[in-house]
Amino acid sequence: MRKLFSLLLLVIVALAAWLVWGLWLPVSPNGQKFVLLRPGYTTRRIARELKSAGVIRSTQAFVLWHALHRRPPLKAGEYLFEHDANAIKIHNRLARGDVYFHTVVIPEGFNLFDIAAAIESAGLGQASDFVKVATADASLIADLAPQATSLEGYLFPNTYNFTRTQSMHDMAVEMVKQFRRVASELGLNADVERTVTLASIIEKETGVPEERPEVASVYVNRLTKHIALQADPSVIYAELLQGTYGGALHHDDMRFNSLYNTYVHAGLPPGPIANPGKSSLQATMHPATTSFYYFVSDGNGHHRFSSTFEEHNKNVAALRHVMSQK
Repeated sequence: MRKLFSLLLLVIVALAAWLVWGLWLPVSPNGQKFVLLRPGYTTRRIARELKSAGVIRSTQAFVLWHALHRRPPLKAGEYLFEHDANAIKIHNRLARGDVYFHTVVIPEGFNLFDIAAAIESAGLGQASDFVKVATADASLIADLAPQATSLEGYLFPNTYNFTRTQSMHDMAVEMVKQFRRVASELGLNADVERTVTLASIIEKETGVPEERPEVASVYVNRLTKHIALQADPSVIYAELLQGTYGGALHHDDMRFNSLYNTYVHAGLPPGPIANPGKSSLQATMHPATTSFYYFVSDGNGHHRFSSTFEEHNKNVAALRHVMSQK
């Protein structure tokens, strides 16, 4: 009887020591360790992934602990481990869903190709996969922009936090939701496609918010008089779509055969050329009242506006002079 008791005590001590080793002793990760736990993973699969990454000591101890603490369930997602922690703390993190978010910054004026590149740089997938979604999921905006053939213009510039378990479709949905929120704030509920298309050109023409109503007035005046917009950014976008843009425009590019080429075709292009921010949308909805038909850079980050071609030529000469001094 005494031997049986001693054996039982030995087993209990060994089990306790194993649990202390497997659950309570902290593990020091070797640098930053990212572990991606996909939806549908079993507890044992999760434990194996954690053990393989070197952030827990024992798969069996982790599974046993979870069997005794099933609520709340463990959350799928990507987790970053970089500090000392024991298996119990790690289990608690997974139960809370303390997942790692990748920050994606989308500045005003980014087009869908720029956004795709930003998503890839953030480690969230291939740029080409996002481009496919953005060009195929126009139905996400069909109620506001029934003629849209892509999500260009409706992927609102913002800072987003995404996880690696989100699909490219999920990310596009979040950007479109943000566009809808801003459009609602601005009262943009009519002529949405026209407004967004013109706002995208304005966004690409100037980074100075206070100039945008004047830039908008130039294009509104030209549209009213049926004068070609002659917007360089639209030509660049036309070449981007064709994969022929070389980083700079030349005289021959102005004859590039595309509906997005506003030197060749009067009126607005068939859709947005970038994703405008709130300021450009506001400027398009409320353009300044001017007699301007032309504008050109002043060489210092702003623009000079003019009502006649003669004035415009003088402003162009002034720009050349400024540039020659630099």
